[in-house]
Amino acid sequence: MTELETLRQWVRQSRQIVFFGGAGVSTESGIPDFRSQDGLYHQKYTLPPEEILSHDFFQAHPEAFFAFYRDKMLPLDAQPNAAHRTLARWEQEGRLSAVITQNIDGLHQKAGSGTVFELHGSIWRNHCTRCGAGYPPERIRGGAGVPRCSCGGIIKPDVVLYGESLDEDCLAGAVHALRQADLLVVGGTSLTVYPAAGLLRYFRGQHLVLINRDATPHDGEADLILRQPIGQVLGQL
Repeated sequence: MTELETLRQWVRQSRQIVFFGGAGVSTESGIPDFRSQDGLYHQKYTLPPEEILSHDFFQAHPEAFFAFYRDKMLPLDAQPNAAHRTLARWEQEGRLSAVITQNIDGLHQKAGSGTVFELHGSIWRNHCTRCGAGYPPERIRGGAGVPRCSCGGIIKPDVVLYGESLDEDCLAGAVHALRQADLLVVGGTSLTVYPAAGLLRYFRGQHLVLINRDATPHDGEADLILRQPIGQVLGQL
């Protein structure tokens, strides 16, 4: 039996699948990842992206933050790929209970997934840091300089910056889903970003599957490893 056939059989037998994904899930939608050779962190900027996308930098240099954010972090026109669509179908079929994602692009919801735990927030939600009013991402993309609310406060994307904590309710939901899962499919992530990568320890189900181009620190724990692009793999299931 091939690796793909094995995965197909496990999916068919499962009723509590959880998918845990990272930036590699969206590369086939034209959104660059972060840590691969061609990724965002290997491009040339005056400062490292990790520094620009930090809470301290946002506080100290909001204009430079938003210049970078508009340029690199707002792929509003991107469309779901085969991976997103397959996961949404599994949920509709009653096989998949949750998607846990490190991505902020909202493509899982755009594909039709309902239960999505966005560990690092979403570009689609933005709020005034002073009065809490909500704004769509177009309000940021269409402007220049620091986006301001009608009350004068800065409009901040609801994304988790370096130095900020993950949302506790989101984390609790993800942990609960992992504890209930019978099959965990992990894809498109290096599993090196914590605390997100540490969530895998809550999985106690039957099979752990890793779909990732490169090796990860958790390869030794996996029951099945596929090195193909995740959209290519899930698109055949």
